[in-house]
Amino acid sequence: MRPLIVIRRVPKIDFMRWHHFGFAFSALLSVLTVVLFLTQGLNYGIDFVGGTLIEARTQGPADLAAMRAKLDSLKLGEASLQQFGAANEVLIRLPQQPGGDAAQMQAVQKARDALGPGVEIRRTEVVGPSVGSELIRAGVLATVLALGAIMIYVWFRFEWQFGVGATVATLHDVITTVGLFAIFQLEFNLTTLAAILTIAGYSINDTVVIYDRVRESMRKHRTMPFRDLINLALNETLSRTILTVSTVALAVLALLIFGGEVLRGFSIAMLWGIVIGTYSSLFIAAPILYYVQPNRRAIAKEAAAEPRAERAAR
Repeated sequence: MRPLIVIRRVPKIDFMRWHHFGFAFSALLSVLTVVLFLTQGLNYGIDFVGGTLIEARTQGPADLAAMRAKLDSLKLGEASLQQFGAANEVLIRLPQQPGGDAAQMQAVQKARDALGPGVEIRRTEVVGPSVGSELIRAGVLATVLALGAIMIYVWFRFEWQFGVGATVATLHDVITTVGLFAIFQLEFNLTTLAAILTIAGYSINDTVVIYDRVRESMRKHRTMPFRDLINLALNETLSRTILTVSTVALAVLALLIFGGEVLRGFSIAMLWGIVIGTYSSLFIAAPILYYVQPNRRAIAKEAAAEPRAERAAR
């Protein structure tokens, strides 16, 4: 069986020619993200800020304006309503009420009475502010630990120079994904955080494949200029990159189209992460090696020692 081939001949694209533009674009995105995060902030979901989530079903197509008017009359704070799947399914978010859990449950009962018997309350979730703050701390800690583990893995898998490039590229992907949610004020919840950690794993996987080809090329072409060697490795892995991006993007698009409102934030984050993760592997992680310059002599010695070790083992 012949393998699936997207590019039958290794192209000769000069990726390194554009890496300065890549650095500038990434720096602009990162600065914009930090500015928006500090000034505008994120649209945190109930998972992080606390509040009450109510899943309701109406007998016919939901009249969101009428339902919102009924809830506003209760003076429980600004209620958020949105369709959830079918036209008769609504997701209602009520802000945190002063008075603890008893006040939250009382707010749920008031909302139930105001909406009337024609609206079926299918599910309610109450998240306190202390739980939300703990989730924020746990989410930040999980992201930092994941990035640290990635750096350590790449450091031991290759050399510290590779670890620097992989960490910078992965951090870039995480920051710009947060920036996407800050720019468009998409709801940032636990599923979004899960998407960010998944993006970090996807990005490092793509980067490691390219780095592995770079190291292999360093063993084969010991006198080739390092700039040309990086271009060669990127072109040789381009077919695999296209296949990976295409298949993952198709799966995420299916989630975005058919997954409903619950998976919308996760799908948007993943779709962005696939694009930005591939971009960072090509124009951030690989070009950084050109500036930190791995020890080519040590890698060449390892390559020369391997045949001798194999002969000795026989």
